[in-house]
Amino acid sequence: MTKRRPAVVVLAAGRGTRFGGPGHKLAQRLDDAPGDDSVLARTLRHAIATRLPVVVVTTPALAPEAHRLVAARDVVTLPERDASGRPLPVGMGHSIAAGVSATGDADGWLVLPADMPLVQSATISAVAQGLERYPVCYAQYRGMQGHPVGFGTELYSELTALRGDEGAKRIVARYAAQPIAVDDPGVHVDIDTVEDLARLRR
Repeated sequence: MTKRRPAVVVLAAGRGTRFGGPGHKLAQRLDDAPGDDSVLARTLRHAIATRLPVVVVTTPALAPEAHRLVAARDVVTLPERDASGRPLPVGMGHSIAAGVSATGDADGWLVLPADMPLVQSATISAVAQGLERYPVCYAQYRGMQGHPVGFGTELYSELTALRGDEGAKRIVARYAAQPIAVDDPGVHVDIDTVEDLARLRR
């Protein structure tokens, strides 16, 4: 039997307003060394290393950063403003819906926020394998839920209908999501603020 190949949906369209530093948090370098990865690039490298399909949902400002590692066809760019110049919603729900819609032929989806550069490739692969047994599953480290969260193909319609900032929490609750135990503290580490980034650089 052929193993299922879910797509990794990397969410990189948030505005990152809590960051509080110069530039977008996803464009920040993880080290001061020249040429070191940005937050987004490191997350993408870990996703790509799984050899699963990868799609990035992002904004026009961050699209060039994504294009360095991912083919143009696998970068979904969400407009930030409508034709009248009014800001458009870019909540997690919208991003998940866009990423799943763009990979409708995948064998499920692994949702991974781009601000989690420490999530290891083996963790992403473990959650992908979990989808062979469960319709919804997630990475768990030391009893605490983390990312990525995996969704089976039967949830396509619900995922593509998501809107707003809530993401897929209701779907996770409704389908009694199953934990996939991993030895990876990175499943709990995200970068929201300048202080988070400084801790990661130490």
